[in-house]
Amino acid sequence: MKLNSMIYLQQNIRFLRKNKGFTQGQLAEKLGIKRSLIGAYEEERAVPKLLIIQQLSQLFGVSIDRLLTIDLSKEKVLPAGDFRVLATVVDSNNEERISIVPVKALAGYLNGLADPDYVAELPHFALPVSELSHGLTYRVFQIKGDSMLPVPPGAYIFCSYLESFSGIKNGKPYIVITANDGIVYKRVYNHVEEDGTLLLKSDNEEYQPYRVTADSVLEIWQALGYLTFELPEPDEMDIHQISSMLYKMQDDIKQLKCKTD
Repeated sequence: MKLNSMIYLQQNIRFLRKNKGFTQGQLAEKLGIKRSLIGAYEEERAVPKLLIIQQLSQLFGVSIDRLLTIDLSKEKVLPAGDFRVLATVVDSNNEERISIVPVKALAGYLNGLADPDYVAELPHFALPVSELSHGLTYRVFQIKGDSMLPVPPGAYIFCSYLESFSGIKNGKPYIVITANDGIVYKRVYNHVEEDGTLLLKSDNEEYQPYRVTADSVLEIWQALGYLTFELPEPDEMDIHQISSMLYKMQDDIKQLKCKTD
């Protein structure tokens, strides 16, 4: 008996498998099941067990809810996670670990996005705190540069995986991974529906906003918090304050020149 909530599961399995270029045998091997079962799922002769549905969700980077209730083949824009397979690390209880991408690994991350072996070699850990909800995918990226001061260079940004452009909250910070610009930490404004782009803005006003095309985005991670080993010194003006003061002084000088000309 077919459940109404699973009305799109069969066609989504077939669509996602073909979209990734997998044969039924290749998908079965990734899931650790027989090839005949993939055929049975796609032909609606069998319903996958919950564990298999969870594996499909992780493999294709699509939430279980979307996998079951939305016809993904008719979506105008595929989720960011559908551009590449999101590789993750799990423990012996099939619970996801939180992988860390340090600065020294940033360059290799683009080439290793879909490589489970590469991701498995990254440092990873579990963090049992209430702020990290069970069932979501988290990753930690170490940033470089001062474009997002007062978050300092070298800080570790804790993030949750974003499955679709529609989940972007304008003005919130995200780790954005693109084919051209690599890994950047910016505030994001979603203009995908208007012109197919995202506007990326720095907190440091010395850096100009810029746009990236939606089709160049490989992954998007929503920033939740950060860890730094830089302790503030008392009675010292921080770099962000100095930068802001210099920027304002430059602006005041420009306005003064305009008035005197």
